[in-house]
Amino acid sequence: MILQWIRSLVFIIQMYLVMIFLAIIVFPISPFSINVSYWGVHTYSRWVRWSAKVLVGLKSDVRGEVPQDNKLICAKHQSFFDILIICSVIKRPRFVMKKQILRLPIVGYYAKRIGCIPIDRGKGSVAVQQMLAGIQTRILEPGPLIIYPQGTRVAPGIKKKYKIGAGILYEYYKTGCVPAATNVGLFWPKSAIMRRPGLAIVEFLSPIEGGLPKEEFMRELEHIVEHKSDCLMHAGGFQLQK
Repeated sequence: MILQWIRSLVFIIQMYLVMIFLAIIVFPISPFSINVSYWGVHTYSRWVRWSAKVLVGLKSDVRGEVPQDNKLICAKHQSFFDILIICSVIKRPRFVMKKQILRLPIVGYYAKRIGCIPIDRGKGSVAVQQMLAGIQTRILEPGPLIIYPQGTRVAPGIKKKYKIGAGILYEYYKTGCVPAATNVGLFWPKSAIMRRPGLAIVEFLSPIEGGLPKEEFMRELEHIVEHKSDCLMHAGGFQLQK
């Protein structure tokens, strides 16, 4: 256990050193080329996946058909690692994110560069207006939009109600959405140094077609994502409470 903790600490230190190194390399060109910004995001995400496997024994896998066009993705969110896994396989990802992330060094800058949409989480109608305004200004840009319906990271075994923002975007997009499940939180906790060995999975599920009433969509989305995430966590060794 102590050895794994030390490996985890080494992994975290190198992870942030590489982030700084890549940010410095990309920064001079990033204001003039969004492609270079995406290159930095992709390179970093893939590096973290590879180094997690080598240093702490945490492998990662992406299952299902990965959306690349202007789709809405409604994903389970358990840790920073599921964001990186998604960024490693989607060519032009954009996220609905809390506005405070913009204040973070490096992460905030590059989130803005790739077109993430910041909102004042917890401010109800104001957040919805910010979200829709952000989408309208970038509607012609390629790539899917990812939203976390629970609005924050949720640890395995914790239940948190899905927020209506996902339903509003579902109505706006009209083409349906792609749900995504994960078990990442089993191995990469929200607030801890320890990284556990195992297989972290993000799975893109069958699309929910457009045209459903918003309330019905929300019920179906929550059932599908939570059930599949529970299955992935159970397969990963997590004992679900009945």
